[in-house]
Amino acid sequence: MSLETVIRSIFSTLFLASVIRISTPIIFPAMGGLIAVVTGVPNMALEGIMNVGAFVGVMVSAYTGNVWLAILAGIVAGVLMALLLGLFHIYFKTNLFIGGLAVNLMASGGTVFLLYIMTGDKGNSASVKSLSVPNWEIPFFKDIPFLGDVISGHPVFTYLAFLSVILVYIFLYRTRFGTHLRAVGENPEAATTLGIDVKKSRMIALAISGVFAALGGMNLSMAYLQFFQKEMAAGRGWIGIAAVHLGARKPLGVLFASILFGFADAISNQLGSLNIPSQLVQTIPYITTVVALAVFAIQQRQAALERMKRYQKEHLEAISANASKAE
Repeated sequence: MSLETVIRSIFSTLFLASVIRISTPIIFPAMGGLIAVVTGVPNMALEGIMNVGAFVGVMVSAYTGNVWLAILAGIVAGVLMALLLGLFHIYFKTNLFIGGLAVNLMASGGTVFLLYIMTGDKGNSASVKSLSVPNWEIPFFKDIPFLGDVISGHPVFTYLAFLSVILVYIFLYRTRFGTHLRAVGENPEAATTLGIDVKKSRMIALAISGVFAALGGMNLSMAYLQFFQKEMAAGRGWIGIAAVHLGARKPLGVLFASILFGFADAISNQLGSLNIPSQLVQTIPYITTVVALAVFAIQQRQAALERMKRYQKEHLEAISANASKAE
């Protein structure tokens, strides 16, 4: 395939639909990460929780034959893993990054161990017949040329991911408990004075974060593919954390950041057909992450300098005004 063909394919309905599909398992952990980070305790175990959710969802669907029960089981597993991180950090005072590393390693090794016990394979669960979530053809939109091909016919998880952006916004900015969570993150001492239980609030936020991360994992194993494979999250949990910060910790900003990373991943898939080393192509999403965060950090630094300059100017003007009055 030539470069011209690749560029032309970027504007095709197939490519745009793939961007939506690929962005979904990033949006879920990013939204979960956002809810956790506003309380001042980032969920550093998103990657591991995604792997656990993906594994549990597949296995429960295979052994029960009920896809909805499998989703519920995956969510419960994700919540338990998130609460484990909270137990380590909030109650045992373990360093957050060390606690996150412990949970991620536990998830990585534990899923492979259980996979081998249940299937006899350490790589994937393809030998076990598992279920997948249904696709949804959106009424009316499915019949619109171009638009219908892009937005209709995706797995239910995809629409839930985009809906979650609205739900997270309402939760954080239009509910009392969401306001409490933001207060805990901004000033835990003041929140305690107001009678808010900081530890409980942070544990609940982590639990909700675990729900989203587990959904992201199950999207990979029950929609994106139809089986579990080792290290299935493949860095998407970490990219979700990056999306939270690149999106300035705002739901809409986090959504756009997630789509940006999904776009980069989709581009790498397209470039894979060219005569370019696959190792280089596979680094594109991660290079995009690093560059985007670097640009964001520079912008934040410049904004901070501007705020400092304005403060100094206002301070000097106030001093001059007071001196004039004294004279």
